[in-house]
Amino acid sequence: MTSEPLDPALLDQALVEEATKKSGLVWVRGAGAPAARALWHVWHEGAACVVGDGPGEQPLTGLEDGGSAEVTVRSKDKGGRLLSWTARVVALTPGSPAWEAAVAELKGKRLNAHDGEAMPGRWARECRVLRLEPTGRVLPPPDGDLAARPVPSPATTRRAMPAGLPKLLLRKRRPR
Repeated sequence: MTSEPLDPALLDQALVEEATKKSGLVWVRGAGAPAARALWHVWHEGAACVVGDGPGEQPLTGLEDGGSAEVTVRSKDKGGRLLSWTARVVALTPGSPAWEAAVAELKGKRLNAHDGEAMPGRWARECRVLRLEPTGRVLPPPDGDLAARPVPSPATTRRAMPAGLPKLLLRKRRPR
Protein backbone atom coordinates (compact mmCIF):
# COMPACT_ATOMS: atom_id res chain seq x y z
CA MET A 1 0.00 0.00 0.00
CA THR A 2 1.51 3.32 -1.09
CA SER A 3 0.33 6.69 0.06
CA GLU A 4 0.44 9.79 -2.03
CA PRO A 5 2.20 12.83 -0.57
CA LEU A 6 -0.15 15.47 0.81
CA ASP A 7 -0.69 18.60 -1.24
CA PRO A 8 1.14 21.53 0.48
CA ALA A 9 -1.60 23.95 -0.66
CA LEU A 10 -4.25 21.89 1.13
CA LEU A 11 -2.11 21.73 4.26
CA ASP A 12 -1.64 25.52 4.19
CA GLN A 13 -5.39 26.01 3.72
CA ALA A 14 -6.19 23.75 6.67
CA LEU A 15 -3.58 25.50 8.84
CA VAL A 16 -4.94 28.96 8.00
CA GLU A 17 -8.53 27.92 8.67
CA GLU A 18 -7.87 26.13 11.94
CA ALA A 19 -5.57 28.78 13.39
CA THR A 20 -7.84 31.67 12.38
CA LYS A 21 -10.98 29.94 13.68
CA LYS A 22 -9.45 29.50 17.12
CA SER A 23 -8.08 33.02 17.41
CA GLY A 24 -10.60 35.66 18.40
CA LEU A 25 -8.28 38.43 17.25
CA VAL A 26 -6.17 38.86 14.13
CA TRP A 27 -3.69 41.55 13.11
CA VAL A 28 -4.52 42.91 9.65
CA ARG A 29 -2.49 45.27 7.48
CA GLY A 30 -4.20 46.44 4.33
CA ALA A 31 -2.33 47.55 1.23
CA GLY A 32 -1.01 51.03 1.90
CA ALA A 33 -1.68 50.94 5.66
CA PRO A 34 1.32 51.97 7.76
CA ALA A 35 0.89 49.24 10.38
CA ALA A 36 -1.19 46.21 11.22
CA ARG A 37 -4.31 46.71 13.33
CA ALA A 38 -5.90 44.25 15.74
CA LEU A 39 -9.41 43.24 14.59
CA TRP A 40 -11.97 40.90 16.08
CA HIS A 41 -13.47 38.57 13.52
CA VAL A 42 -15.38 35.36 12.89
CA TRP A 43 -14.40 32.59 10.51
CA HIS A 44 -17.33 31.96 8.18
CA GLU A 45 -17.49 29.93 4.97
CA GLY A 46 -13.77 29.93 4.29
CA ALA A 47 -12.89 33.53 5.21
CA ALA A 48 -12.37 35.83 8.17
CA CYS A 49 -15.30 38.25 8.37
CA VAL A 50 -14.93 41.66 10.03
CA VAL A 51 -17.22 44.61 10.60
CA GLY A 52 -16.20 48.21 11.20
CA ASP A 53 -15.78 51.80 10.04
CA GLY A 54 -18.92 52.92 11.83
CA PRO A 55 -19.59 54.70 15.11
CA GLY A 56 -18.46 52.51 17.99
CA GLU A 57 -16.94 49.89 15.70
CA GLN A 58 -13.35 49.00 14.86
CA PRO A 59 -11.59 50.97 12.11
CA LEU A 60 -10.83 49.06 8.90
CA THR A 61 -7.99 51.31 7.76
CA GLY A 62 -6.39 50.31 4.46
CA LEU A 63 -8.91 47.57 3.65
CA GLU A 64 -10.54 48.29 0.30
CA ASP A 65 -12.80 46.07 -1.80
CA GLY A 66 -10.70 44.08 -4.25
CA GLY A 67 -7.48 44.94 -2.43
CA SER A 68 -5.14 42.70 -0.54
CA ALA A 69 -4.21 42.37 3.11
CA GLU A 70 -1.74 40.55 5.29
CA VAL A 71 -3.37 38.70 8.18
CA THR A 72 -1.35 37.60 11.20
CA VAL A 73 -2.97 35.06 13.50
CA ARG A 74 -2.08 34.93 17.16
CA SER A 75 -2.21 32.07 19.59
CA LYS A 76 -5.30 32.24 21.76
CA ASP A 77 -3.55 30.93 24.86
CA LYS A 78 -0.13 32.64 24.64
CA GLY A 79 -0.90 35.59 22.37
CA GLY A 80 2.21 35.06 20.21
CA ARG A 81 2.30 35.03 16.41
CA LEU A 82 1.33 31.67 14.89
CA LEU A 83 1.32 32.42 11.18
CA SER A 84 0.67 35.10 8.58
CA TRP A 85 -1.29 34.72 5.37
CA THR A 86 -2.37 36.92 2.49
CA ALA A 87 -6.00 37.73 1.85
CA ARG A 88 -8.18 39.24 -0.82
CA VAL A 89 -10.59 41.83 0.60
CA VAL A 90 -14.21 41.47 -0.49
CA ALA A 91 -16.86 43.99 0.63
CA LEU A 92 -20.27 42.45 1.18
CA THR A 93 -23.36 44.30 -0.06
CA PRO A 94 -25.89 44.97 2.73
CA GLY A 95 -28.94 42.75 2.35
CA SER A 96 -27.26 40.18 0.10
CA PRO A 97 -27.39 36.52 1.19
CA ALA A 98 -23.62 36.52 1.86
CA TRP A 99 -23.96 39.70 3.96
CA GLU A 100 -26.89 38.27 5.95
CA ALA A 101 -25.00 35.03 6.68
CA ALA A 102 -21.82 36.87 7.74
CA VAL A 103 -23.74 39.35 9.92
CA ALA A 104 -25.60 36.50 11.66
CA GLU A 105 -22.22 35.06 12.69
CA LEU A 106 -20.71 38.44 13.59
CA LYS A 107 -23.72 39.44 15.66
CA GLY A 108 -23.30 36.37 17.86
CA LYS A 109 -19.68 37.27 18.61
CA ARG A 110 -20.07 41.04 19.08
CA LEU A 111 -19.48 41.99 22.70
CA ASN A 112 -20.94 45.01 24.48
CA ALA A 113 -23.10 46.29 21.66
CA HIS A 114 -25.24 49.19 22.80
CA ASP A 115 -28.10 48.51 20.40
CA GLY A 116 -28.57 44.72 20.69
CA GLU A 117 -31.10 43.45 18.16
CA ALA A 118 -30.92 46.68 16.10
CA MET A 119 -27.21 46.10 15.45
CA PRO A 120 -27.57 44.50 11.96
CA GLY A 121 -29.64 47.46 10.77
CA ARG A 122 -27.02 49.90 12.06
CA TRP A 123 -24.27 47.87 10.39
CA ALA A 124 -26.18 48.01 7.09
CA ARG A 125 -26.55 51.81 7.30
CA GLU A 126 -23.26 52.91 8.84
CA CYS A 127 -20.61 50.16 8.64
CA ARG A 128 -18.77 47.91 6.24
CA VAL A 129 -18.73 44.12 6.45
CA LEU A 130 -15.68 42.59 4.78
CA ARG A 131 -14.52 39.09 3.98
CA LEU A 132 -10.79 38.42 4.14
CA GLU A 133 -10.47 35.46 1.79
CA PRO A 134 -7.19 33.50 1.94
CA THR A 135 -5.26 33.52 -1.32
CA GLY A 136 -3.57 30.26 -0.40
CA ARG A 137 -0.24 31.82 0.46
CA VAL A 138 1.17 31.36 3.96
CA LEU A 139 3.94 33.87 4.55
CA PRO A 140 7.31 32.81 5.96
CA PRO A 141 8.08 33.84 9.55
CA PRO A 142 9.61 37.33 9.77
CA ASP A 143 13.24 38.01 10.54
CA GLY A 144 13.69 39.71 13.88
CA ASP A 145 11.09 40.59 16.48
CA LEU A 146 9.25 43.41 14.63
CA ALA A 147 9.03 45.41 17.86
CA ALA A 148 8.35 49.11 17.36
CA ARG A 149 9.74 51.90 19.48
CA PRO A 150 7.14 53.46 21.78
CA VAL A 151 5.66 56.74 20.65
CA PRO A 152 7.16 59.72 22.53
CA SER A 153 4.92 60.63 25.45
CA PRO A 154 4.97 62.84 28.55
CA ALA A 155 3.92 59.78 30.59
CA THR A 156 6.54 58.41 32.96
CA THR A 157 7.15 55.18 34.76
CA ARG A 158 6.44 54.79 38.43
CA ARG A 159 8.88 56.46 40.81
CA ALA A 160 10.54 54.72 43.74
CA MET A 161 8.36 54.07 46.77
CA PRO A 162 8.93 56.46 49.71
CA ALA A 163 11.14 54.89 52.39
CA GLY A 164 8.54 55.11 55.17
CA LEU A 165 5.65 53.61 53.23
CA PRO A 166 6.44 49.91 53.86
CA LYS A 167 6.44 50.53 57.62
CA LEU A 168 3.04 52.20 57.41
CA LEU A 169 1.56 49.45 55.26
CA LEU A 170 3.04 46.48 57.10
CA ARG A 171 2.71 47.53 60.72
CA LYS A 172 0.39 45.45 62.82
CA ARG A 173 -2.60 47.13 64.29
CA ARG A 174 -3.09 46.84 68.01
CA PRO A 175 -6.35 45.42 69.22
CA ARG A 176 -8.55 48.01 70.88
